[in-house]
Amino acid sequence: MRFAGPGILHLRGVAVIGLPFLALSAIVQPAVVTHTFVYDAEAAHQTVAVAGTFNNWSRSAHLLQTADGRTWRLTVPVPVGNHQYKFVLDGERWVIDPRNPRTADDGGGNVNSLLFVAPEGFEVPAQVGDGQITVSALAHRTELPFISWEDGRLTLVVHTRRDDVESVEAKLGNRSVPLRLVSQSPFYATFSAEVTWDRRAPIQYEFVVRDGEKTFALQAAPNTKFSIDPAKYKPLDPPDWVQDAIIYQIFPDRFENGATANDPADVRGWTEAPTYYSFHGGDLAGVRKRLGYMADLGVNTIYFNPIFEGPSNHRYETTDYFKVDPRLGTNAEFADLTREMERRGIRTVLDGVFNHTSVEFAPFKDIRQNGPASKFADWYFVRSYPVRVDTPGSYEAWFGFPSMPKVNLENKEAANYMLGVPQYWDERARVHGWRLDVANEVSMDFWRQFRQRVKSLGEERWILGEVWTDATPWLQGDQWDSAMNYRFRETALGFIATGRLTPSEAIDQLMSVHLGYGAPVSRNLFNLLSSHDTPRFFTMCEGDRQLAHLGAFLQFTWVGAPSVYYGEELGMDGGRDPDNRRGMAWPLATDDNPTLRHYRALTDLRRTLAPLRRGDVAETFADDAKRVVAYRRTFHDEEVIVVVNRSDELQTVSLPWLGQEEWIDVWNSRTLSADQPLSVPPLDGAVFVRPSREANALRDRLAARVPAP
Repeated sequence: MRFAGPGILHLRGVAVIGLPFLALSAIVQPAVVTHTFVYDAEAAHQTVAVAGTFNNWSRSAHLLQTADGRTWRLTVPVPVGNHQYKFVLDGERWVIDPRNPRTADDGGGNVNSLLFVAPEGFEVPAQVGDGQITVSALAHRTELPFISWEDGRLTLVVHTRRDDVESVEAKLGNRSVPLRLVSQSPFYATFSAEVTWDRRAPIQYEFVVRDGEKTFALQAAPNTKFSIDPAKYKPLDPPDWVQDAIIYQIFPDRFENGATANDPADVRGWTEAPTYYSFHGGDLAGVRKRLGYMADLGVNTIYFNPIFEGPSNHRYETTDYFKVDPRLGTNAEFADLTREMERRGIRTVLDGVFNHTSVEFAPFKDIRQNGPASKFADWYFVRSYPVRVDTPGSYEAWFGFPSMPKVNLENKEAANYMLGVPQYWDERARVHGWRLDVANEVSMDFWRQFRQRVKSLGEERWILGEVWTDATPWLQGDQWDSAMNYRFRETALGFIATGRLTPSEAIDQLMSVHLGYGAPVSRNLFNLLSSHDTPRFFTMCEGDRQLAHLGAFLQFTWVGAPSVYYGEELGMDGGRDPDNRRGMAWPLATDDNPTLRHYRALTDLRRTLAPLRRGDVAETFADDAKRVVAYRRTFHDEEVIVVVNRSDELQTVSLPWLGQEEWIDVWNSRTLSADQPLSVPPLDGAVFVRPSREANALRDRLAARVPAP
């Protein structure tokens, strides 16, 4: 959870003449502190491990030790911040820490223990103006999340300790540029500024940090300025089309059954409750049948969960990467479908599962049959022979599931095989991007090769990685273009669904992600409320339609590409997997469904207003007492002001951004004159734009969504 003040504060530059300087080297964040995990066992165990967000939930990376068989201990370095974790008993049973009363819901229906790791030097309370600066908290380096570049503008970011310094200033030769406080967390404050840079020559700079009577120089090394060489610096430049994308996620077996001839023999009824192993008959013909529906909804990109042949309904266990699962259709049907989608203005994004395969994948079958003599023996992480699926531990598998043996992508032949998959489909169908499953568990070297291969097919091919935490290490320009923004979902859950976050906490969480990636990356993030891996947002709102609508409003007006999980636009509910993968509720797809009308209005809103797709966040606002947040987004000479009211009462707020002009609230079909108070309906929002013919037309189209106040 992040805590913050009232949004962006503008700070003045400071004079530094005559004040003492101390050159400080940049400190790579997050800082790391040692922590001792202790587990008191109630019974005997062979192994006890700790798994959490700090080690990608590995059940084997951190094994505890015991002297008496009861008390298990391990001291390890842990990054500063909040971490969720559990103990793993004997490699299988996951339990929370009985010593730790602090827990957190992970947003997927699981409860984990919560660890708070404080940085060194934070024992003494911070106070602005006391002349004391916590040196261990100062950080900047010449890569994301501390720099980003776009259209001649270089964004510089500095981290300090929260409530610790009065100001931060960038010094570039004779230029001085004040940084502004843009967000805060329980530990850190984030300061940011933009400077002009045409990338024709190297740029050098340092920072002046002031508190009280002391001023410090933050530098790359003592007496050495930060320096960026344009010949070496390659900013991440995602495909241009993604920031305009409205994505629709389809779980193929549950979207629509368009051809019963390819149904498996054990197909279950469409409305029957799904199980982990049930098939319900969804297929590519069903997707084609509903293309008109999706076009009317306003989506322009479809992300398919895996479609390649595999034994399971989710197909994350791949048997043949070059063949569409016959229960979905044929390769030719898929190719024709992608061309038809493209004719309708809808792009295709496929799910690539390169970390693991099914046990029926030909190379793994060969290992099972031929043992160490198999030419594919090094394609996997075999621990012992013979390799049998029913023999736990004879090979490494994803999350320990024996049906998903992990591929050794350090093996050149295995890597080349997987690298050939995008090219194969690019030559046969219209594929515009790849979503990479459990992408944080694959070596970065493989993703670097993957990027080179995919981008050789066209720079507009999109590479989207799955990671549930900070994706910065993979977004340095050499691997992915984007990441699934589960951190946005976390904020939406906390602020909208449960109400546990204050408006200032929510806006600071949103801004921390936005600034952490930089505007060009942020605009192509995959912003989601629900997915095949989470309970549906409607269920997390406990069936409250207004809250669910407000979450979608936040999603469609914030920075990033919104993704609608199939049926979300109809108000479908669903708990943890497999309940979140029910058959699409097509009887709800009627014009009188208020949720469907709401989503159609949101897609119209976003597609019409360029600042909602391509705009920067110029300023933010939060009122904790009234439970209101607002943000101003600008694109060239256009701007949009968005207000979100999380309270169940009509709220009136004052925003200086509106000035003395007339504005149109297109969302609520009203005009706001200069002398009128700004009121926002309960559990709803407002979208203000300057009067224009286009704004008037949008207001009229959206008027059917809600009566004018």
